[in-house]
Amino acid sequence: MNQVALAEQENKYADFLSQLKHHGKLSDNELHKARRMQKSAPGESLPQLLIKLGICSEKDIADSFVQSQQLDRVNAGDYPLESPFAETVAQRFQKQFHVIGLEQDEQSVTVAVMDPEDDFIDQALQLATGKQVKRRVGQLSEIDAALDVQYGEDKSQMNQAFEHLDSDDVGSEDLEHLKDLASEAPVIKMVNLILQKAIETQASDIHIEPFEEVLKVRLRIDGVLQDIEAPPVASTAAVLSRIKIMAKLNIAERRLPQDGRIKLQMLGKELDLRVSTVPTMYGESVVIRLLDKEAAVLDFTALGFTGEHAQQFIEVLAEPHGIILITGPTGSGKSTTLYTALKRLNTAERKIITVEDPVEYQLEGINQIQAKPQIGLTFASALRSIVRQDPDVIMIGEMRDLETAKIAVQSALTGHLVLSTLHTNDAAGGITRLLDMGVEEYLLSSTVNGILAQRLVRKLCPQCKEKYPAPSKLIDDMQLSKYAGTENIVLFKAKGCQACGGIGYKGRQAIIEFLPMSEAIRKQVMSHEDENVIQQQAIKEGMLTMYEDGLIKVVQGITSLEEVLRVTTES
Repeated sequence: MNQVALAEQENKYADFLSQLKHHGKLSDNELHKARRMQKSAPGESLPQLLIKLGICSEKDIADSFVQSQQLDRVNAGDYPLESPFAETVAQRFQKQFHVIGLEQDEQSVTVAVMDPEDDFIDQALQLATGKQVKRRVGQLSEIDAALDVQYGEDKSQMNQAFEHLDSDDVGSEDLEHLKDLASEAPVIKMVNLILQKAIETQASDIHIEPFEEVLKVRLRIDGVLQDIEAPPVASTAAVLSRIKIMAKLNIAERRLPQDGRIKLQMLGKELDLRVSTVPTMYGESVVIRLLDKEAAVLDFTALGFTGEHAQQFIEVLAEPHGIILITGPTGSGKSTTLYTALKRLNTAERKIITVEDPVEYQLEGINQIQAKPQIGLTFASALRSIVRQDPDVIMIGEMRDLETAKIAVQSALTGHLVLSTLHTNDAAGGITRLLDMGVEEYLLSSTVNGILAQRLVRKLCPQCKEKYPAPSKLIDDMQLSKYAGTENIVLFKAKGCQACGGIGYKGRQAIIEFLPMSEAIRKQVMSHEDENVIQQQAIKEGMLTMYEDGLIKVVQGITSLEEVLRVTTES
């Protein structure tokens, strides 16, 4: 494409590009990259290139056109099953220019287009139909999928990709052939479709599990696994090899677990993917953890830390030395809480060093160390060196053994603030876990400032949550009046709509309990009291349990009662 044509396109898309930049979806460097690519791809429009390069998502493109052109948006469920002008407009034209008919009358036709700035589409449709053209904006993949339905080619993109693979080759286990196969466009497209679906649904994990007659793909969305369309089982070896190549793993090694990382730019997002493989009966099971740096909200209020007990935790965080522990099972948001705490503590006056395995998010101004046990860089060995670096705050990814715990205690005694995590069910359980590890009770009682336990509950979708009056028996059984402060209590339940994918929930929030180390509790620690005794003492002193914090969020309409009961053990 010559300079004059490029300048014309730039001028044509000025308002559209301005919207993308205004909403932080496009930087000058990214636009420059797209312009350079456009010179070697003359058939591609600027919006299509932005999608293809992974700089912007299809949704970003559609939203920006809606705002810059003042046009209506077409959602996935709004496309008609039959084309209003199947006889007058060629299917090939509609596919090539990503345009689809919605409706027509005697004077006009209404269409959805991916690129409403393309004047050629209007001119061609006016010529073919003899009518005025009214435009709306749709997403590229949704338009293409709707065209397949309208013209009887209702095959999923996954199956279309598989059809382009040589059916005689996909079952081959030859290593060199698998490498070639994994680099072919159909396999790349199948893997990309899985990744795109995960990004669009804001999934935290992708589980790819091979069985004898099926390849199963599930996404963990807001903590709950959901099935999605998977590639055909015949493509299992090629798909798994593609993922292993992307993660720089050894595709020849199928007998041992492997771990790797993938850095990726897709749908306008910078993603860090952690890949784990383990051998199973029918191949390798792969789990991909998606870390979206942009989506990470490091703010206590947004995470669900509200009320006096949350404020108490933030106040303890401001103390100059001691140990603060965050407990909960895997996937309860402990790491996010730790990073939020570090962000709050990260000032010019403090030196902060962390030891993590793995480093999930990189925080500017904080020295983060990736533990590597295979070369002897364990939590304990790294901690011994860290103390000599004169830090003010130390974060240990997890208290895994007695040696790590002892160094953490010594660090707290010598004037450092130490943050770490433990895998226990509640706050009081953190004390007994450290005692069971072998930490002396007198050291524990003099160094631990407080223990926070947490779980994540799904938030009700604000678009479709349905209110209902709480039954009087339920109010009495659960003492809801204590948390609502009113007699006429209204609760909400999940319903499901297009905005939340029919689930009824969208996003998650923490429910917490915070146990500060009072004098009475220190004495109980010294006496080796049972964790239930310590828990009861903390409640007597005013501690709200996770269950109670959950009920507060239920009467506030943030989550449902069923969701709180799902993640807590009390009833």
